[in-house]
Amino acid sequence: MAGKFQTLQRLTFGLLFGILFVYVLVVARDFLYPVVMALLFAYLLYPVVKQLEQWGVPRIFANFLTIITSMAMLVGLLLLLYKQLGAFLGDFPDLQGKAMANLDRLQHSLESTFGIRTSRDNHWLQDQVTAAFEFSGDFIRKAFMATTNTVTKFALMPVYIFLMLYYRNKLERFIYRLTPPATHDNTSRIIFQISHVTRHYMAGVVIVIMILCVINTFGLWIIGIEYALLLGILSAIMNFIPYFGTLIGGAIPLFYTLVIQGEPNRALGVIILFILIQFTENNILTPTITGSKVNINPLFTILSIIIGGMIWGLPGMFVSIPLMGMLKIYCDNKPDLQAFSFLLGTEGTEKHAFTLDKLKRLVGLKGKGA
Repeated sequence: MAGKFQTLQRLTFGLLFGILFVYVLVVARDFLYPVVMALLFAYLLYPVVKQLEQWGVPRIFANFLTIITSMAMLVGLLLLLYKQLGAFLGDFPDLQGKAMANLDRLQHSLESTFGIRTSRDNHWLQDQVTAAFEFSGDFIRKAFMATTNTVTKFALMPVYIFLMLYYRNKLERFIYRLTPPATHDNTSRIIFQISHVTRHYMAGVVIVIMILCVINTFGLWIIGIEYALLLGILSAIMNFIPYFGTLIGGAIPLFYTLVIQGEPNRALGVIILFILIQFTENNILTPTITGSKVNINPLFTILSIIIGGMIWGLPGMFVSIPLMGMLKIYCDNKPDLQAFSFLLGTEGTEKHAFTLDKLKRLVGLKGKGA
């Protein structure tokens, strides 16, 4: 009886801790997610800073040069995006008018095809998309006319990155002081693995997105999509979100082509393009550049993205995968938590995986049967 009570007590305390933990994450989201994002970008910039220090550059100047160069590249990309978006917003009323005309033709076509009879004034499809246009227009304007609070949060990120890189040895020694001396070897292994996996993952994601910016833009330009550069960059940036990024990114030019340009043939071209991009990104770019460094199975990858989005929005969807990778590394190196590591990882389903050898055997069996 006492054992059951203790188990119930532990479960109750665990549940209360989980509720309080999520509550703190939600309430302090405006403070926490810039800090977490700064930590991930600090891992990204760490190899550059370390190389400069090995060349004899003092740490403070190495950090400063690396962050300033990175910010200059980011500002250049944002200015290019802002210029394209400014032209898009300037044409927004005309584009909305074209969309309404295209939707009117589409509605009449649907009504004649399926035998639907409505009054002349009942433009149900137009009403839905007009509301979507009004919402999206307001959203874009608000997003690029940032409030002081938003500017402050993102302006502090370079400061966080600088200080994290500058005090990295102090933070490491702090972790060692928190842990018993007998566990220092294991702690060192965890720190090394987290650093290795996170910086490779972040570098891989950034490189993949830069490549996709070029591929998306060139592909949309070949198809003949207006604002190919703007739509190509926006589609590529969505790939910061694993699994869902390509789908969300592809939906943007598809909606523009189908509704605003009103060209179903080119919309079909956009669908084919992003199917090819999805295949290339999943099977060539990401495995080659990023690799399987964050070894989380698809079920918990998708769950973590959804939960991250519920708690922190888009930033939560971006940071959820590297944070899950860190959690798995910690579980890998703790014997009492290795069951959770097994649950999160990809191992254990090898015999059910669909491989090239299995495909060859399947084709061979079919050939013998024929």
